[in-house]
Amino acid sequence: MKSLVQKIRSGLSRTRSSLVDGISKAITGKSRLDDDLLETIEERLIAADMGVDTAMEVIDVLRDRLNPREREELPKVFDVIKQELLERLQKMNGRAGQPELAERPHVIMVVGVNGVGKTTTIGKLAHLYKSDGKRVILGAADTFRAAAQEQLAIWAERAKVDIVRNKPGADPASVAFDTVSAAQSRGMDVAIIDTAGRLHTRSNLMEELKKIRRVIERKQPGAPHEVLLVLDATTGQNGLAQARQFHEAVQVTGIVLTKLDGTAKGGIVFAIQQELQLPVRFIGVGEQIDDLQPFEPETYVEALFA
Repeated sequence: MKSLVQKIRSGLSRTRSSLVDGISKAITGKSRLDDDLLETIEERLIAADMGVDTAMEVIDVLRDRLNPREREELPKVFDVIKQELLERLQKMNGRAGQPELAERPHVIMVVGVNGVGKTTTIGKLAHLYKSDGKRVILGAADTFRAAAQEQLAIWAERAKVDIVRNKPGADPASVAFDTVSAAQSRGMDVAIIDTAGRLHTRSNLMEELKKIRRVIERKQPGAPHEVLLVLDATTGQNGLAQARQFHEAVQVTGIVLTKLDGTAKGGIVFAIQQELQLPVRFIGVGEQIDDLQPFEPETYVEALFA
């Protein structure tokens, strides 16, 4: 069975191949850190979807810390890049990963467009908390797609957790209300609420999500304690526009980044934290139920450059 580090390392293999191999080839045969080499390194960083701002700032750090005239400085390029990227991720490390449950039930509202792996992520998140000894209940508040409720029910069974659901087309906010109510009465530690990623009615998605958030807070003041946005890593920079819309509507507190094992754009983690100032809480590195992992900056950067 693979360890956490092995899973992340394996999941980031495509990103690592593009980034590390590209920079290594560029350095080979060079006598110094000239402008051409720096430009190539910048291109590889951008190709990994770190974002233009992050890439440019990393290049500035290389210029500041290394002497371009000395051949002996070339082997230090990776060390400087790794250290700079790690420091960037660590700025939010205090809020990253699994937070302590200050209040029970700890209510998590999960948002994101259809197709990013939202329902699957909720099932894996339920398994993660259940494995940690927590009592978990799920809320199937994506009532606009019958398939979403069915899928969540399957994941609830796999994770061996409770679920609250209603008939298709029911008011999503009422399902969220019932989920929090059930969590309170049954003494649950964690309540995770699924939401729609697209509506098939004239209703506005963001207004619907705002309503769900208001109803949750009405039932339990201070909740939801977390609003997690699920993003598909393979969409890269395109996902940032989605993130801004959701953040504006429902005050997202953290990101769950899925499908990292299928992309060469693993650098999107840096772009997210640079542009959105939101921590990445969890990452998905495979299809199995235990392939959702708390995000750890040190492990991530090490796997990226392993």
